[in-house]
Formats: sequence, structure tokens, C-alpha cells
Amino acid sequence: MFVHTDEKKPIKIWLQSKEDLEDACLEQAKNLANLPFIHKHVALMPDTHAGYGMPVGGVIATKGVIIPNAVGVDIGCGMAYIGTNLKLDDIKDVQTKSGSLIQVIIGDWLRNIPVGFAKHQKPQVSGVLDRAKEELDKYEANQELLPFIEAGYYQVGTLGGGNHFLELQVDDEGFIGIMVHSGSRHLGKQICDLFNKKAKMLNERWYSVVPSNQDLAFLPTDSEEGKQYINWMNLALDYAYENRSRMITVASELFVKHVLKHTGIEVKLTEEINCHHNYAAIENHYGQNVWVHRKGATRVREGEFALIPGAMGSYSYVVEGLGNPESFHSCSHGAGRQYSRKAALEKFSTEEVILDLKAQGVVLGKHNKADVAEESRFAYKDIDLVMDNQKDLVKPIKRLKTVGVIKG
Repeated sequence: MFVHTDEKKPIKIWLQSKEDLEDACLEQAKNLANLPFIHKHVALMPDTHAGYGMPVGGVIATKGVIIPNAVGVDIGCGMAYIGTNLKLDDIKDVQTKSGSLIQVIIGDWLRNIPVGFAKHQKPQVSGVLDRAKEELDKYEANQELLPFIEAGYYQVGTLGGGNHFLELQVDDEGFIGIMVHSGSRHLGKQICDLFNKKAKMLNERWYSVVPSNQDLAFLPTDSEEGKQYINWMNLALDYAYENRSRMITVASELFVKHVLKHTGIEVKLTEEINCHHNYAAIENHYGQNVWVHRKGATRVREGEFALIPGAMGSYSYVVEGLGNPESFHSCSHGAGRQYSRKAALEKFSTEEVILDLKAQGVVLGKHNKADVAEESRFAYKDIDLVMDNQKDLVKPIKRLKTVGVIKG
């Protein structure tokens, strides 16, 4: 970790040197460090790269304000994982009439979990959305968002696209687990877009000292708009958690069913983890209650378990937090991109990526493979280097390798 000290507040960066940090990311961090309401310092995790307004992999604590763009459009995006007592060796060579058992499992996941822009044809059960409708007075001031509560019944338990994934994984001891990366789907984006627009309008009216071109418009947490955003953000967080939990349930049930049918083995599910990496929450740091914004960063208090995924076909990690106060008890949310989606498509071919996955024995489930190069493991930073740069933030508990994956 090194510290940039030329701004109003320090920037603590979990990389080896300034040369490892892209210029655009540093400029965004400087903008944050000069905001009047930043508490203590800005923290950048080892997977950091430029984002919209605030770097992905950035963590800030603010006093009395909340910044919609410092949470991001996919509010509550995060990870979920469930382990099993089954070893890969027990199923890797099993063949069925429809191909290998792993291919059958991945194929059935793709048929039962909508990906990309797809949604369920019928409304699904959602305790989160049911509760929101019972507490509608918390949301009625924002009539334009209410239709997205109803729309959410069709999206709960859906994966989305981009870097979202559902993976069958194996740990270093040979045990199989299931991991999902997804968020609040369309609901979160609509909330962010609306309140970022409101924040911009209010900041202009107040002649805010925050330049509009920095895309860091804020809402005082005691303002009506601030309270409304917090209500909607928390709804999106609960919905994202439920969305991941639903997919883990569906995926694990299908996995258990197919293993039993083709091998006679009864699988037991073990530990489960579900955590956000795009959100804001009130926490106490350095003796003050502040709003901690984690945009592409995961909370890891001392003893708290979290998930750090690598890129498709590389390693992911279950980690235990060390509770480092300098990172506001945070760690990276993944490997972090080193090529933009556009640059990755130009740099890597579809054939290269598919051959790379095949060489590793990874089964890919994807309806349209034309854009698969966006998610090449080489489009991301080296996950092992990312982990090495945050030894003072987390302790690896389990290392996981991709066996099969579905993508949007």
C-alpha cells in the first residue's frame, strides 16, 4: 500500500506503486479526496480502475451526505456461494445420454435461470417486494419508480449480463461449490439514475462546490431526497440479496437432483455466504458515524467472511476479514478490469477465449458467444497479484477454480 498526499485528504492505495494505477483512476480519486465532506481519507482497493464518477474498487466515508454515483447503478451487486460435501472426482468422468454430467448441469442451469436481458415469464415469489408494497408510504414520493417494484417480480432469480456469472467451482481439497455474481437488476439502475439526476439539479440550485463534470452530485442525508434515496437503496440491497439467494437455491437444487439421478450420491450443502460490493451504509470509523460508500469493494470486518471472484476460468477466493481500519474494513470485490469491454473485444477473439476455457476443462453455458471475449480472463488483472496486494486486509480461507460457468 502507498499513500498519495497532494490533496486535501490522503489517498491510500493498495498497489505496489503509482505506476500500477491508471491515470483516469487517480484523477477520480483526487476529485474524491478534495470533497469537503470526506472523512479521514480515500481508499482504493487493489482491483481499482476508473468508473463513472468514482473509481470501481473505491471506498469513501462521508459526513452527512450520500452520493448515488459512489454506490453505482447496480445497487447491491455482490456475490453468493454455497459449498457441498461432494468431490469433483466423484462426478467429473460421469457420462449421460446428453453428454457429461457437468455439461448436463450447466445446460439445465442455463434453461432455468434467465440470463442477459431475459426475465421470468410469470411473476416470482419475493418477500422483499411484498414487504415494500406493505410499506408503500416509504416509496410513494417517487411515483416514477413504483412500476419497477412490480417489474421486479419477473426479475428476481435472474442473472443479468456483463460480468455477472453462475459458476460450478472446485476448491484445492477437491470439494465442489457454487458461486453467483449478480445484483438488483433493473431496479437498482432506475433508482441510481433518478436520484443522481435529482442530486445534480439540487447541487446546481445550491451552487455546490462539487464541479458537475465530476459526476459526484450528493444528497444531504437529512434532506427529503436523501431520505428517499436511502429508503430505495436499502430496498434494492435487500432485493439483490434475495436475487442471489434465489439463484443459489435453484442452482444447488438442480445440481443435487442431477448428481443423485446419475450417480446415486446424496449431496449435502454446507457453508453459505452472501455479500454486497456496491452500497452505502452508516458505520463507525475513527470514532465517528459516517456513510461508508463501497463501489466495487466488500466489507471485511475482523472475522467476517466474504468472496473475491477472479475472472472466468481463473481462481476465486473465500476470505476472512482482518478488520483493517485504514481500508474502512474493506477489500477488493474481484480481480478488476485491465481492458475495457470494447478494448477486450478488440484484443481477444471469441475463438481464443473458447479454446482457453476448453484447454482448462471449463464447460461454458452461454446463448450468444459473440461477446464472450469481453469476459476473457486476460481482460482482468491477475487475481493472485490482487490477493498479494491485500494481505493486510483479508486472509484466504479457500481457493476455488472454475469447472463450469453460465454467462449472460
